[in-house]
Amino acid sequence: MMATEKTHIAVRNLRLCTKDCLCLYVCPTGASDTENSIIDPEKCIGCGECAAACPSGAISLASLSYPPQQVKNETVLVPALAMAREKARTEQLARALAASAEDEGAGRLGAAFARATRLVAEDLLRESGYMLPQSKNAHDLLRALVATPPSDDFPVAAAERLLELIPENDATSGAAADATTDAAADAPPATRTYRCLMCGAVFDVPEGETPVCPVCGAGEDYLELV
Repeated sequence: MMATEKTHIAVRNLRLCTKDCLCLYVCPTGASDTENSIIDPEKCIGCGECAAACPSGAISLASLSYPPQQVKNETVLVPALAMAREKARTEQLARALAASAEDEGAGRLGAAFARATRLVAEDLLRESGYMLPQSKNAHDLLRALVATPPSDDFPVAAAERLLELIPENDATSGAAADATTDAAADAPPATRTYRCLMCGAVFDVPEGETPVCPVCGAGEDYLELV
């Protein structure tokens, strides 16, 4: 039988593993039987037998290659990043309120709100391409953190290793470049992005038009440029 090139490897989430050990019986190479519970990537052939057998869903298959990062239009990026920044500020406020709460219930509510806000921010950043490991902006962020670590305990070596292991793979050539050119040709007229100081809404207004919040109707005096 002709050997095929390995495209995936199995990875185990140790927090989900319940030690049922069915993976040990079905793995054809013994890759799942290790002292540190981490599946051996060299022995693993990516067959998926262990993932199928695991009753706790602790094993999944990770791809060894990533598709190109989708091209992100500025009309998507600008408001998404603005909203992500706003969510980050909201999370900080919620955490501060939780820490200063006078009773346990209020503290738990503040912590839950902070967590929910972070999840929304992560979705916005994911849509902007900052949470995709192969994207150029994710690589730029890692390189900036390596050059100027935000704290003394920042794992510089781990960040450098990620930059080595995951190639930058933005879709900026070939068909993707053609798509970008077509998108630019059909691009909408220039807009300005505002944030409403009354309700927090972020919205775009065509260049030259008087801005009015589409949510609460606030006028220009209550809006700020993003």
